[in-house]
Amino acid sequence: MKIWITTKNSILTEPPPEHPEFLVAYHFAQKWLNGAEEFSLKTSGSTGIPKIITIRRNQLAVSARMTATALDLPGGSRCLICLNVEYIAGLMMVVRSLVMDWEMTFVEPSSNPLLIPELSKPFDFLALVPLQLSAICGNETSRARLEACGKVLVGGAPVSQTLLTETRKLSVPVYQSYGMTETVSHVALRRLNAPVLEEDYTFLPEIDFGTDDRQCLFVRGEVTDFQLVQTNDLVEITSERTFKWIGRLDSIINSGGLKIQLDKIDQKMEECWPNDTPLLPFFSWFEPDDRLGQKLIVFVEGEKNSVIEKKILHTLSQKVKPFEVPKAFYFIHEIIKTPTGKLNKPATADLFFTK
Repeated sequence: MKIWITTKNSILTEPPPEHPEFLVAYHFAQKWLNGAEEFSLKTSGSTGIPKIITIRRNQLAVSARMTATALDLPGGSRCLICLNVEYIAGLMMVVRSLVMDWEMTFVEPSSNPLLIPELSKPFDFLALVPLQLSAICGNETSRARLEACGKVLVGGAPVSQTLLTETRKLSVPVYQSYGMTETVSHVALRRLNAPVLEEDYTFLPEIDFGTDDRQCLFVRGEVTDFQLVQTNDLVEITSERTFKWIGRLDSIINSGGLKIQLDKIDQKMEECWPNDTPLLPFFSWFEPDDRLGQKLIVFVEGEKNSVIEKKILHTLSQKVKPFEVPKAFYFIHEIIKTPTGKLNKPATADLFFTK
């Protein structure tokens, strides 16, 4: 496992790193330090076809300063960059470091970056995806190293109830982010392990927001170049600066004329998972059906297990309405992931049904 430790000033004078992952960050930093005004960024593709969008320098700089202010991270902080820097979450760690003059430690993205022996010295700040946070919490060595750090940002995918329970046992502050490439990383945060559980996200300063007639969130601010960014996220505005995320509008299916929120089914499914069985990757989806139009189903990564299926269905039927009980379980070898580690649900379903 290779490591690259650098700073803004060092990048100006040192030779480029050989590792291809680090080289991407190096070339971006060179472009930034030479005053480039526009940058092309990839979207993750978790909710649609991946695309390239152009972001202005000021948008990136404003986002970086907002995060540093919100999390009280001054110049000279040490950060760990263990995410893919070709996508917004990893790239913004580089931008924040350049804008705030932080020391950057780069490692290859992996499920548990804190197991690398050379990373024994605590970091002031690191950003993780839920998969990494889960792996770190599940290992005594990496968990201890995480506890010694200053602040943790987790995003890129939903945090499961199981991971939330583990996170609340941590003393290091852990914040969940809300945002996307189009908003230049996060525009809202909630602390997962506050003394009193924060269910709502709080918008960062200077972010304007509201909902459309579908109750889907829109945001606008300097980070969006003052352009309105309309999302498909169903939310409940809970105060002048907070909101509760309900689920995605495009995660609602129509089964026999009845609407089913797939995010809700996933949450209830996890609550019903047998305690004596390790939680397997899964997601609820739909299958075309002559009678219902869209039939509610579940994909589970792993070998077929009728016992798990029966236990979940029995418990779930007591927590949801009859039409919200899945009509079929499909156990598959692997759930397809996006380059940023999110579950690629449409691609997984398409592959399964076209076999």
